[in-house]
Order: sequence, then C-alpha cells, then structure tokens
Amino acid sequence: MISVLRATDRMAVPWKNGGGITREVAVWPPGSSFENFDWRVSIAEVRDAGPFSRFENIDRTLMILKGRIALAFDERTVELDEASSPYSFAGDAVCSGTPIAGPVTDLNVMTRRGRAVAHVTLVANQTHQAASKMTLLLARDETRVRRSVQEFRLKPYDALLTDEIGEMELAGEAFVIAIA
Repeated sequence: MISVLRATDRMAVPWKNGGGITREVAVWPPGSSFENFDWRVSIAEVRDAGPFSRFENIDRTLMILKGRIALAFDERTVELDEASSPYSFAGDAVCSGTPIAGPVTDLNVMTRRGRAVAHVTLVANQTHQAASKMTLLLARDETRVRRSVQEFRLKPYDALLTDEIGEMELAGEAFVIAIA
C-alpha cells in the first residue's frame, strides 16, 4: 500500500485552549480517536503561549517546521527551531510552549506505548531504505520520491504513507518517520 496524503486536503481544527490549530496528517488505525490510536502524525500551528495537551501512555516527538519555541517542563526548558534535531518526550509530562518571535509550525509524532514506536530522521537528496512496517514521509519542500517504477511529486507538507519495505530515492528534503 502506498498513499499520497495532500496537505491541501487537511482540515484545520482549533485547540481547546484556543492557542493554535492542528491538522492531522495520518493516524493508525485509520479513523482512530485520541483514546485508541496506535500512532498519530499532525502539523500544528502554535500562535500563543500555553500548556501542551497531556496524553497518558503516549510518547511524542516534535520537529519545528517554521519558527522557534521554548518548551518548559518541570525540570528543564528546551528551545527548538528549524535546525533542531527531533525532540522526544513523554506525552503525559507537564509541558508548556512559548513561541519566540512569532507563530511556530511543528510536526508532532505521537505513539502509544506498547503498541508503536517511531524513529524520525530528516533526509535530503538521497536513497532511503524503508525497513519498518510503516513509513510516513513528510515533504519539507518540493520533493520527488521514486520507488521502483513509481514516481511521486510532493509539495511542501504533502506526505507519502507506505507499508512496503524497500528503497525510496528522494530529490528534495523530507522527514522520514519509521513506525514499528
């Protein structure tokens, strides 16, 4: 199975606290709610400072697509920007986020402990070996993906979801999320 998930098809949903919006990229199993997903990938726009939603038994990995944010936890504060490595933390930890110098767009990967694990890497202009049971590739910019005899052209924030093992040749920059 290979599915192309277009950014233009995603609906913006406001947060409960009004501090931003989120757009779901993909969820597994399809149609799952926050209570029963195995994994979920979304893009959020953070406009105002405020608490992050807490998710019991969920692990999160955050990457900044645009802007800069300070994440405050009980024991530390971390600043992240577009050049930062993916940052992982427990979804049930108390955390608040403060955009620095304007709104922030982030990529959020959530996995339910004991049911899924995600590994996130940024790949640019190279061949990538999809080796997990699910791979989600999210284009950071215009990206061409060649897989065997198929070719996919992705615009920024378009995604490609596959459960097929094998090589993907990338021309462009994309986040590769391997989910096991």
